Amino acid sequence: MKRLLSATALLLCGTGLAHAEGVLQLYNWGNYTSPELLAKFEKETGIKVTVTDYDSNDTALAKIEAGGHGFDLVVPSANYVPIWVEKGLVTELDQSKLPHFGNIAPEWQNVDWDPGRKHSIPWQWGSVGMAVNTKVYGGDINTSAVFLDVPDELKGKINVVPEMNDVVNLAIWYVGGEACTEDTEVLKKARDALLAAKPDWLSMDYGATERLSNNDWAASVNWNGSTMRARLANPDVKYGYPKEGYTLFMDSVALLSDAKNVDEAYKFLDFIMMPENAAMISAFARYANGITGSDAFMPEDMKTAPEVMIPEEFKASGHFLPTCSPKAQEYLTAIWTELQK
Repeated sequence: MKRLLSATALLLCGTGLAHAEGVLQLYNWGNYTSPELLAKFEKETGIKVTVTDYDSNDTALAKIEAGGHGFDLVVPSANYVPIWVEKGLVTELDQSKLPHFGNIAPEWQNVDWDPGRKHSIPWQWGSVGMAVNTKVYGGDINTSAVFLDVPDELKGKINVVPEMNDVVNLAIWYVGGEACTEDTEVLKKARDALLAAKPDWLSMDYGATERLSNNDWAASVNWNGSTMRARLANPDVKYGYPKEGYTLFMDSVALLSDAKNVDEAYKFLDFIMMPENAAMISAFARYANGITGSDAFMPEDMKTAPEVMIPEEFKASGHFLPTCSPKAQEYLTAIWTELQK
C-alpha cells in the first residue's frame, strides 16, 4: 500500500509501449521502489527497469482496465488482488520459472487473498496508523480519535491521506463496526464521524514523509514505513496504532496478462525473492517484506523500530482488509464521495 509520489522515480511519458528486449515496465506505488535495487538488477541482468508511480489501488486498476498502458508488473494491495484476478488482468505465475519461490516466508505462502501464491509474490507489508509530532501533542496517539475527534492542539494541523479504504474503515472500526460492513447504521455513524471531523483537518494529501519531517503537518493518518522515515528526519514524530482497529496491508507483485516483457518480468520477480534484495526494498521504503532470510541483511534500525515491530498490546487491533462485497464497496464510495465535497 503505500506510498507517496516520488521525485526520484523514473516516469513513463507515453502509453502502448512495445516489447523491447532488456527492458521492464514496473507500475508501482510512488516512493516505494529502491533505486539501488534497480541499479543492481540492471547490472546483473542487463535489464533496465522503468518505474511509473501511482497513488492508489483504484488509480492503478482504472489505468490497467483502460488498456494501452504498456506495463508488465503491478503491485496491488492484498484486498485488491482478488479483483485483479477476477477481472483477468493478471496471469497465473509459472512457479517453475521462479527458483527462489521457496524463499517466501511460510506465513505469506498461502494467504487468503491469493491461495498458494498463484498470482503474486510479496513486495512489502505494514500498517496504517497515526503519525503525530509529540512536541505538538502529548496525549494518546494510539487511537483514531487523533483524526476523528481532533485534539485542540492538532486542529488545523492534521492531514488525512486520501486513501478511501483505509480512512473509511478506520472510522468504521472507531464507531464499533467491522471492515466492509453493509450495516447502514454503522456506516452512518462512520460517515457522520468523518464529516464532523473534517473541518478540523488541514488537508487530505500525500507527502507525509516530507511534511511531517519539516513540521508542515503536526499529524497525519499515515503508513508506518513513511512515518519511520519521517522520524529519522524529525525525532519528535511518533507512530500510533489505533486501539479501535487499524489496517494491515501487504502489497504484492503480479504479472499483467498483457505484459510484453514476460521473460524480463520473471527474472525480476525471482530477483526480489532473494533475501539480500528483499532487504534492499525494505531498507529504502522502511516496510517489512515477506522473504525468509532477509532479516540478516536489514538495516539495524529496522530490527527494533516501533513503526515496524508492532507492540504486543496492539497486535490484535490490526486487520487485513477483506475484499469488500459490491454493496459494501458502493457504501464506502458514497461516504468517500461525500467526504470529498
